[in-house]
Amino acid sequence: MLPMRPSTDGPSVLIPIPLAPKRLRERGYNQSEMLARALARQWRIPVAQDVLVRARETPTQTALTPGTRLANVAGAFGTRNAQRGAGNSSAFRLQGSTLILVDDVFTTGATLAEAARALAEAGATRVMGVTFARAAIPDFT
Repeated sequence: MLPMRPSTDGPSVLIPIPLAPKRLRERGYNQSEMLARALARQWRIPVAQDVLVRARETPTQTALTPGTRLANVAGAFGTRNAQRGAGNSSAFRLQGSTLILVDDVFTTGATLAEAARALAEAGATRVMGVTFARAAIPDFT
């Protein structure tokens, strides 16, 4: 069952968490993008896959402790094709839209937090997140 669409004022857009190019080539697909497309059909809102981009490769988060996950993704995201305010450009306007980040699994929230930070730095004023699974944090002691 898909989650219910969050109530928002103004336009909303889904933004999948991007994979690094190397990982995308290895896997052949971006699971967050596939989930975002399914949500887009259900919620009848667009997917903007070119707004958030990977600025650098990061090791997988799966083997990292909760304390090292945020450091691992720090600076990992940037924006492209985005603009702050009004204007006659084909760029996506960050202000005035509710941006809904889509990721597959929530463990510590480090990936969503860093992606939201990059969008806010580019001028986004409303960022939400949706995930499809909640991972248990392993005991690293």
